[in-house]
Amino acid sequence: MGILAWIVVGLIAGWLAGMVMKGGGYGVVGDILIGIVGALIGGFLASVLFNVDAINSGNLSNLLVSIITAFIGSVILIALVRALPGRSPV
Repeated sequence: MGILAWIVVGLIAGWLAGMVMKGGGYGVVGDILIGIVGALIGGFLASVLFNVDAINSGNLSNLLVSIITAFIGSVILIALVRALPGRSPV
């Protein structure tokens, strides 16, 4: 997947995860970073649990699968960060 596609998927997934997790978003850069790391987490989990390559480029359906996978990974990431003791509010 091209770097621009990673940024777009990361931005969308990070923003959605911020809204769902009631964080209100983390700014453009924060949303992109959360989304990209979430994509890595979601892609890893999809490959381990379902034996699929979830992060693909290509047609629109693959892009939607990538966004959904990154979103799920981003929600997991935010939940893990919030569960850490002694953290600053995220």
